[in-house]
Amino acid sequence: MWDMEDYYKVLGVKRDASQKDIQRAYRELARKFHPDMNPGDKKAKEKFQRVQQAYDVLNDPEKRDMYDRYGSSFQSAGTGGGPRYSYQYPGGGGATFEEFDFSQLFGGRGSEGFADIFRQFSGGRTQGRRAAPQRGSDLQHQVEIPFRTSITGGQVALQVRRPSGKTESITVKIPPGIEDGKKIRLRGQGDPGPRGGNSGDLLITVRVAPHPYFRRRGNDLEVLVPVTLAEAALGAKIDVPTPQGVITLTVPPGTSAGRRLRVKGRGVTTSKGGTGDLYAELRIVLPKEIDEAAARDIRAFDQRYPMNPRADLQW
Repeated sequence: MWDMEDYYKVLGVKRDASQKDIQRAYRELARKFHPDMNPGDKKAKEKFQRVQQAYDVLNDPEKRDMYDRYGSSFQSAGTGGGPRYSYQYPGGGGATFEEFDFSQLFGGRGSEGFADIFRQFSGGRTQGRRAAPQRGSDLQHQVEIPFRTSITGGQVALQVRRPSGKTESITVKIPPGIEDGKKIRLRGQGDPGPRGGNSGDLLITVRVAPHPYFRRRGNDLEVLVPVTLAEAALGAKIDVPTPQGVITLTVPPGTSAGRRLRVKGRGVTTSKGGTGDLYAELRIVLPKEIDEAAARDIRAFDQRYPMNPRADLQW
């Protein structure tokens, strides 16, 4: 049996325990012995009431000081203070509850968490007070956007299904430069709060669709640029699209496939003002079919400019 006269022993803390230590011990014991977690267990109910009594005293600095001076009889020594809030359980026996976020203690158990348990114990009443409003739940949603929209920004339309079964159309603004997997929070667009509480939020996870030519690396963009054999061998000026518009890119003569050309400031511009670069990787594209005359010209070119492109290739 626990010592009714020693509240510190009831909570299992030292006499110099901090306020946080007392609250932590209380949460653990309340979770363990709460009647709702131990239905029909009278001993658990009795222990829970003792925990509540001890916590009511030790969590109040003035009561704790008087208790340290006079012991459990301190109330008759001048404080005159009983429990601030009391709830009557079915079958008798009172339990004291401080102002505490019990929804975190039981993890939102049930449709409205611990507040529902209070109402069950008190016959649906809370000592003349109306039950406090609660914030509504957040809603999770996922949307896939085109690669271009992720870079330049834009808008997308969502179809959100409410708990009532009604489907609502919502337009979401996509900020420029958003990355795959990032979340957009729409405040107040979640579930309505019980008893007139604030609505929750709508959390949208953004997925970016792949692009056939462009890739993103941080704030830099990489683009695969097809060029002809003549453009690569002789050099050329070619047009390349970028998020900021079309640019003219100079291909140096004698360019091999895979060469990367850097264009400063033509990458991703984020909503915070950062801008990356554009890297154009050149790919030589050849016709699928070559006639005999062209084949002779290519062989003649190869004989005129002999080389071993795999000379440095090693395992």
